[in-house]
Amino acid sequence: MLFRLRGFLTILTLLLLAACATPPAPPPKVPVVIDSDTVFPAPPELQPQIAFWRNVYAVWGRHQVAFHDNRHMGLIYEVVTLPGEVREGYTTEQQALVKGRYESLKAALRQLEFKTAANAPLTSQEQELATRLQQYGSGAFAGASERLRSQRGLRERFKRGLEISGRYDAAFRSVFHEAGLPEDLAYLPHVESSFQTHATSSVGAVGVWQFMPGTARQFMTINAAMDERRDPVASAQGASRYLGNAYERLGNWPMALTSYNHGVGGMARAQKQFGDDFAAIVRSYSGTGFGFASRNFYAEFLAARQIARNPQQFFPEGLAYEPPLNLDRVRVRQAVAAPTLANYYEVSLWELNSINPAWNPPAQTGRLALPGGTRVWLPAGAITRMAQRGMSGGSIALADPVSTAQPQ
Repeated sequence: MLFRLRGFLTILTLLLLAACATPPAPPPKVPVVIDSDTVFPAPPELQPQIAFWRNVYAVWGRHQVAFHDNRHMGLIYEVVTLPGEVREGYTTEQQALVKGRYESLKAALRQLEFKTAANAPLTSQEQELATRLQQYGSGAFAGASERLRSQRGLRERFKRGLEISGRYDAAFRSVFHEAGLPEDLAYLPHVESSFQTHATSSVGAVGVWQFMPGTARQFMTINAAMDERRDPVASAQGASRYLGNAYERLGNWPMALTSYNHGVGGMARAQKQFGDDFAAIVRSYSGTGFGFASRNFYAEFLAARQIARNPQQFFPEGLAYEPPLNLDRVRVRQAVAAPTLANYYEVSLWELNSINPAWNPPAQTGRLALPGGTRVWLPAGAITRMAQRGMSGGSIALADPVSTAQPQ
């Protein structure tokens, strides 16, 4: 009797899955923005910044460190080569070299500031520094030592990000296309994470799109069962919602993109002071938290976009792009446990967990059911194989890029 009851319950569960796994409603029809250089303008004032970040991303490697003025980005004092093995962080020897060179340059600039203010004679080395600063006007002398900054090259990291982007580019573009936003927003992860799927910042931003918890909860799902920041496509959908809202409020893409770093409220305050003159905001806005990262965020995006659109120009040695994402996707109507899903689609639980990075451990083990409405990735062909077995759930396949873009 007990055996028959268990068998009945198993059959009932499978029937429920077949009934509750349904395709999402088609996305609303929205006008698609034509992507062009007018959508993402590059004012002349920003060209030194853009050129600087092109160098960081595609010229200077991890073995190089540039010392530069953090306001006048074209003013690069020198680029030093690190000794020894190149790692993610600095070795003790490399750290000593960078620190020593930084302190030496800072002292030289401080001395130049003092002598210039006192109209004292300069040494030949000081005169060389003065000549370089004079290109940016007499006001560039004051505070030059405080504006000194070092930047390590990221060429290897950016190149690897380009290769990883091959997996997600079509899906991301589909997300923004369906949202009526410029498809080139798909390049933003080059700035945020270099497409590192497990990227986590020191302040708690997570994933390819680097969402903070508070912002993420407004635009995607975070609960005990899952954190969609870890799913590149789900978080791209969250990014499309955020950026669409930001553009609607701020009215242009330089402002909307910068808000990704500084917040919509912060950019609205800058806009109130300077209007839509984005170059003036970068040059003169001094609102709380609007520092080096915010001033440079849009220029970094433009540089990354230029490189990603012309990869052979910057990486003539070639790139090994990863193949495009190729998975099936379904949405369940009712709460269901991951092991039951794995059994239903005849895939291993390990594989199901590995392709659904948003799931938290309790959901992975089945201790916590996935909520109704959850979108689930399946191995490519899983739905077709189910259809061939005659299961009614075979009609739920959502495997093309348009399906990945549909709103949650």
